[in-house]
Parts: sequence; structure tokens; C-alpha cells
Amino acid sequence: MSPALDYFASSKVASVRFLNEAKTSPDIPGSPSDAETYYNARLDPVNYLEGPLSSNPATRLRQMLARPGIVVAPGICDGISARCAIEAGFNCLYQSGAATTASRLGQPDLAIATLNDFVEAASMVCSINPTTPVIADADTGFGGPTMVARTVTQYAKAGVAALHIEDQVQTKRCGHLLGKQVVSREEFITRVRAAVLARDAIPGNSDFVSGGHLSRLIRPGSSFFSQVIIARTDSAQVLGMEEAIIRLQLAAKVGADVCFIEGVRTKELLESTVAALAPKPVLVNVISGGLTPSFTSNEAEAMGAKIIIFSLVSCVAMVHAVRLAMQSLKKTGTDFTSAQGMDPRAFFKVMGLDAVMEFDAQAGGSAFKDI
Repeated sequence: MSPALDYFASSKVASVRFLNEAKTSPDIPGSPSDAETYYNARLDPVNYLEGPLSSNPATRLRQMLARPGIVVAPGICDGISARCAIEAGFNCLYQSGAATTASRLGQPDLAIATLNDFVEAASMVCSINPTTPVIADADTGFGGPTMVARTVTQYAKAGVAALHIEDQVQTKRCGHLLGKQVVSREEFITRVRAAVLARDAIPGNSDFVSGGHLSRLIRPGSSFFSQVIIARTDSAQVLGMEEAIIRLQLAAKVGADVCFIEGVRTKELLESTVAALAPKPVLVNVISGGLTPSFTSNEAEAMGAKIIIFSLVSCVAMVHAVRLAMQSLKKTGTDFTSAQGMDPRAFFKVMGLDAVMEFDAQAGGSAFKDI
């Protein structure tokens, strides 16, 4: 038996447990039994409270979630917007499904983009600064449990630190549009459970070093993938907030690390959601003009949210800016005004020109000595 297979055979006993002593589930259809409650000692938040931030993006995100402060992740849609977000000082990025569909395909967020579209975009974004955590939209997981598992694996290979799986039907739409339909509780929980199992079956890629009581659970030298699984429900607008909270409680029971109710309409509803799901971190999605009020990051933190994403911040700004530039070019016959004094070198500096030149020189190259 290979070392990797041997490791996971051991870790299923030592690291991932299903606890009978966990809180009793609501007595409702689709509820996992107490014996099915997921617990992974390796991913317990207490393990991420101390020490320097990891260079592994998934581990780093877990450290950020375990420590004080809200995680602010601006929505990016391409390499330019990712570069601008990093330049502005953001330490986490969000790859929006809507923004990716728009930027790569020029299409609305109506289940048109495929897994390949999302993975290719994520691979590019994650490569820009491999230590910066990227949270990525994974829609419905693109199919049944096996396809959800393939999605998780492909995202992990791309370097994605966290992904969210939702409960819309396969012909889904943007969570801030009307007319949404959702699958049953059972199917949603199956999706989340498949994502967790797939994540736990990926060898390696976490530099987290166990200590204390964990050193007795994990074999010395073994590694574990720490990708964050986020359960998202769109059921609030379809079946009500009570059902949405129940779905996320069940998702947390089968291993979701973070809970995400799409379209929370008021401050009071967000606060009650946080209270109902505690101690699980809650993610809130803010889109100007969408279903959720335009909470600031400070306001969301005061309400108890742990992650706030601004899904369309870059692509909406891009539409406005490009429209103005095109209208100006059409009217004046020149791009002088829209360029605002930015020459090609200044543009490429935003895209990492200096780092490329420096690396080329360190390697002994001379092609880019004079640019």
C-alpha cells in the first residue's frame, strides 16, 4: 500500500471523527443523526489561533477565521481586478461566479459558465499571489456527489483556499435575482457532505504542524489539505429564513466550515442568523442594489459576520469605466482623456512588471534589462 493511501486509512480513524456527544439535531426530515456529526481534530479552529500566518492560502484563511476581525474579500473578475485588489491592500479575494461568467463569456449569471471556466479563472487568479487566499464560487457543484467531489479536487489543484456550494437547482441564477428554485434539504446536505469528503481525501498541501494533543492523533510528518468548505443556501427567498437557518445548521453538522445565507434583507436577520449558527462563522454577500442592504465591513463585523464579500465591486466599476472610455473614444477619436496619463510602462507595473524584471535578472537573463 502506498504511503498516501496508508496515511488516509489512519487519518480516518485518528483525525476525522463523528461524535455522538454533539448537539442533537432538530427532529426534522433530512437531519443527520448525532452519530453523523462531523469533527476533524486537525481543522479545529483552536489550532489556528497562534503563530505566524501561513504561506499556504487555505491554512492562512483558517488562521484569519480563527482570529479577531472580519475577513473582507472584494469580488474580482479577472487578472486586472485581482492585481488592483492586491495593490489596494486586501488580504483575501473573492472569485464571483457572476463576475467570472461576465468577464470570461460576456454572459449573465444563469448557469452558463462551466466547471472548466471557473477552474481556469481560479488557477490564473491564485497564481498572481499564491499566499493570498481566494474564496471561489462553485455554484451547485455542477452535478451529483461525484461531480461535487471533482469540483472540489479541481479547485484545490487550482490553489483555491475556500469554495461555496449552494442549494439552487442546476439551472441556477444569481442569488440576488428573483425566481430562484432550490433542491431538497437532503440533496443540499448530500452536496455539502460530498464536498467535505472530497476535501478530506486530498493528500497534502497544508503546512499546519500539529502540536499538543493533536500530535497523538496525527502521524508525524503527515499532511492534510485544509481547504475551507462554505455551505450557501438560497432558500431564504423561496422557503423563508427559518428553513434557511435549518439547512445551514444541518450543513454545519456534516462538516461545513462556514455558513452563507444569500440575500439577508435586514440587520436584524443577519444578527439572528449569526446567533442561530454560532459558533460557525457566517459569510454575508453585499451587492449594491441587491437583496442585502449595503452594509459596510465595519457594520457587518458589529453584527457578528466573519466574512464579507462584495461580489460585483470590480465588474460593475469596470462596466462604468469602460463605457465612459468607449464613449469618449467614439466622440473624440482619441483615448488621451480616458488614459489619465497612464503610459504602457505604468500599466504593466500594476500587472507585476517589476517582479518579472527582477526575477529575470536574478536568473541571469538580460532580455528585460532595458524596458
